[in-house]
Amino acid sequence: MDKELAFKSATELRQLIDSGQVSCVELTEGFFSRIESLNPKLNAYLARCPEPAMEEARRAQEAVQQGTSLGPLHGIPVSIKDLEMTKGVPTTLGSAIFRDRVPDVDSVVVERVKAAGAIILGKTNTPEFGLSGTTENKLGEPCRNPWNTDRTPGGSSGGAAAALASGLCTLATGSDGGGSVRIPASFSGLFGIKPSQGRVPRYGGYGFPAANHFSQSGPMSRTVADTALLLQVLAGPDPRDPVSMRDTPPDFSEGLERGVEGWRIAWSPDFGYAGVDPEVVRICESAATVFEDMGARIETPNLDIEDPFEAFWNVFSTASYTSYGHLLDEHREEFTYYGLRAFDNGAQVTGADLSRALLRVDQLRRQMEVVFDDYDLLLSPTMAVPAFPIEQRPEVIGGKKVDPFWGYLPFTFPINMTGQTAASIPCGFSAEPENAGMPIGLHLVGPRGSEARILQASAAFERARPWGDKLPPVS
Repeated sequence: MDKELAFKSATELRQLIDSGQVSCVELTEGFFSRIESLNPKLNAYLARCPEPAMEEARRAQEAVQQGTSLGPLHGIPVSIKDLEMTKGVPTTLGSAIFRDRVPDVDSVVVERVKAAGAIILGKTNTPEFGLSGTTENKLGEPCRNPWNTDRTPGGSSGGAAAALASGLCTLATGSDGGGSVRIPASFSGLFGIKPSQGRVPRYGGYGFPAANHFSQSGPMSRTVADTALLLQVLAGPDPRDPVSMRDTPPDFSEGLERGVEGWRIAWSPDFGYAGVDPEVVRICESAATVFEDMGARIETPNLDIEDPFEAFWNVFSTASYTSYGHLLDEHREEFTYYGLRAFDNGAQVTGADLSRALLRVDQLRRQMEVVFDDYDLLLSPTMAVPAFPIEQRPEVIGGKKVDPFWGYLPFTFPINMTGQTAASIPCGFSAEPENAGMPIGLHLVGPRGSEARILQASAAFERARPWGDKLPPVS
């Protein structure tokens, strides 16, 4: 397949498919050829499904030739994160325990992607149960970053990011419970959005059900318009998810060209508590001024957040333990070290601990809501550092000692706690010798329900600072 075709946007491919200039069959074959060539270097996919994909591609091409009404993703090659159940296709959740599990149902995300006409290429790599911001598990080699294969692509949607960045799919589904769309988007030079809590229903998974306070499925892509397209497919209520938003989503593609003139935008380099690499701050602060050039007003309010990680971790790990803790007695040796860390913490959280943690969630939610009484958007770095070498998480960032388990992601998990929407947009590359050429992301945070606003601002930035022509070495 022509490399240029592999990096076409979904909106471009859709037009080429409609007009008959591109065959769904040849397109799908081309992506599988690229996966066969490049996936051994990246470990982006855990499972591939060429036979059902090719069958769907043939049906899709017949529909084009017959002039049948086509769905919004008709013939578009898509990858599915391996935390989403896929009927007839292995779904491991990144865990060796489920290495051979094949579900008999689809998750709601997969249902909607299929209904929109997409061609599912396979399942992308993820850490065990999505419990890490990097993508290593006991299923095989670590997932690697196409910009530098010695480095992590981030997580937990790391395989989705590696596949997208290297041209092994056109669109990817991810999910974000503490940053798991935005971390790999930042580390891998992509655009990804965490929708507001409840915007995309969560249904379908292994384990015992637990309250979903933080996690949202969301789209990842190489362009803002593509993310808007996939989010439109994924969003909307579903009675099987009691916390899904009941209102009809807006048209996320409408208004992408409007810009940000007259907006009032807040900038915070550290959320008041984070250790951040100075170069990351400099690049992101420079990117923030782009909005000023487009007519917005940038201010630096005193955003002073008290470190909320303990509360986040108690809620997050309790939900994880509720879902999968029953496997500990029989399978403890098969768990990853970070899986055990989550389950062991969740097992020790008392009712009083959880109550206090939920109070802290409410307090942080109100604190962040107040920010948007005065501002249209809040900007920050997405990550505290560029992507680091695999299994070498930083212990000191910006001269501040941090917990290596989470110190590199201080900006993402608080937004899961607040339920707001946020995106990471590529805004530059590191020039420091130890991180040279690694992508850096700018974090855009909006009020709950403001995905259209985030997308509008991101599209304006994309026009001012286009990134689509920048491809990684492994591509």
